[in-house]
Amino acid sequence: MAEFQCLQVVVEEGTALLKINRPPVNALGRQLLDELGNAMDQFQQDPKVKVVIIASAIQNVFVAGVDLKEMAQLQTPEEMIQVIRRGQAVFNKIERSEKPVIAAIQGACVGGGQELVMACHIRIASDRTRFAQPEITLGIIPGFGGSQRLPRIVGPSRAAELILTGDLITPQEAFRIGLVNHVVSDGALIKTAKEIAKKITRHSLPAIRASLRAITKGLDVSLEEGLKIEENEFMSIAATNDMKEGIRAFLEKRQPRFSDS
Repeated sequence: MAEFQCLQVVVEEGTALLKINRPPVNALGRQLLDELGNAMDQFQQDPKVKVVIIASAIQNVFVAGVDLKEMAQLQTPEEMIQVIRRGQAVFNKIERSEKPVIAAIQGACVGGGQELVMACHIRIASDRTRFAQPEITLGIIPGFGGSQRLPRIVGPSRAAELILTGDLITPQEAFRIGLVNHVVSDGALIKTAKEIAKKITRHSLPAIRASLRAITKGLDVSLEEGLKIEENEFMSIAATNDMKEGIRAFLEKRQPRFSDS
């Protein structure tokens, strides 16, 4: 694993715990975005990694948005678009990862931070988290996918309200509208994320990859097209050793011993 300036990475028992560490508020600047993208590339190639957890190394903040100091230095719309494209590309890489990405969220999760967690496959919030998409208060709009992912997750009407008001919401409200999967105590956040990751790492990596591809690719097509994607992904694992082992273990009433092949 390469050395990073803004990230802390520990790989244990098939799970990569990635903590963002860019004080004071983990603002999404060029370097942090590039390191996130590079880390995701490495995780995809690392046979020891089955699941990724993204968390924060800073108390009371997950990610407090884009680096506005960097943005203020940009002179032209073209320069700003390059930043937007960089962020979108990194978050697309997370969303399209064939290894599950779990967001473990605590503290301020606003703007680009909320856009980051929406690109993750599973989202767990501590009871001290606060969410917002506040770009409208700066005279701009979400640029790292917020205007597209938020309606897909919570519905267009609720997303419009959150984006157009910039309102801050509690983790309980985020759970109610489907923005997060779980709300837990602050002290249980990483433990819960690791427990979910452990459940996933027990399973066959080819099946994990195929499942995520089917889910991600199927989101933007018709049901008929999605069923075809599911068929193709099922075919991709139909001859794997793990499929044979899984069926054999079930019939023999024992736990499967997957080889990820």
